[in-house]
Amino acid sequence: MSSLMSQVVSNALYVVSFLLIIAGLFVLSVLVEKVLDHRNKSTEKTSPARKVAFIGLLSALSAVLMLFEIPMPFAPFFYKLDLSELPVLIGAFAFGPAAGVLIEFMKIVLKLFMKSTSTAFVGELANFAVGSSFIIPAASVYYAKKTKKNAAVACIIGTVCITLFGTFFNAVYLLPAFSKLFGMPLEAILAMGAEVNPLAGDNIMTFVIACVAPLNLIKGLVNSGLTLLVYKKISPVLKGAGIHLETDKKPA
Repeated sequence: MSSLMSQVVSNALYVVSFLLIIAGLFVLSVLVEKVLDHRNKSTEKTSPARKVAFIGLLSALSAVLMLFEIPMPFAPFFYKLDLSELPVLIGAFAFGPAAGVLIEFMKIVLKLFMKSTSTAFVGELANFAVGSSFIIPAASVYYAKKTKKNAAVACIIGTVCITLFGTFFNAVYLLPAFSKLFGMPLEAILAMGAEVNPLAGDNIMTFVIACVAPLNLIKGLVNSGLTLLVYKKISPVLKGAGIHLETDKKPA
């Protein structure tokens, strides 16, 4: 705990920017949800107690999954795949994009208590922001029309968004921030990419295209596929919370 607080203090400006990004994404998800509720005139209600319980459970599960990371052979060691977006997407499908972003945030908080940051919060910010770029569009599309077909469409759109946003965000913000916070020349980071993946080249754009884009594409595809497989199987539990995954003709 003391180690975590000392890192917060030493990286105060970065932490402030982190919190502003969190607040911005949460506000965006709430606005999108309200617009969709108004358009659909939704009357579906979920017990607040059940909703809180599910959000807490999914946040904890997501935080645990975040601890198990798989290195990617085409990217430097600090880029790893995890399945922490699976519970987040399930929660977002069940309760809407705002709940998804809240689960995403709680996942990061719980993870930091279980295992302090080793990347000066760059990795945590990357996981939250890039994860939200997957969750918000996917959950919004599904929230607009809750059918099996639309769930698949939502996952495809979310995967495209996480791939594009994750690549762009790394190039313009995360990699420069990582370089500054660790006092490591950006060229040295790019060299790490070129060492494991010759396609990474020697500039930041080729680096993110060769190393970051494939990682986020795989993350989106894997978490989407698992969600589509698992969500229907756990839908009886979620139906108890007033949620169901419909087909175009009848409830699943």
